Amino acid sequence: MNADALTDLVAVVMSLSIPIVVIVGYYFQRQSVIKKSILEGEIELEKLRHENFLLETEKLKVELEHHKLPKTISTK
Repeated sequence: MNADALTDLVAVVMSLSIPIVVIVGYYFQRQSVIKKSILEGEIELEKLRHENFLLETEKLKVELEHHKLPKTISTK
């Protein structure tokens, strides 16, 4: 191989590798966006679970207090 053919080969390889690098970079960027979206959904789900836990706890406290109250018998 002479120097001109080698130079041409390097030019072709370089020109083809640039789009591949862009495609791979876009792929990783898109994956990051998807992972971010998934994490945001998981955070929202955990917030809802925590809110539900607090509501259930409050409900149980009210029920417990209700059972502790003395029962009054009304005679009519």
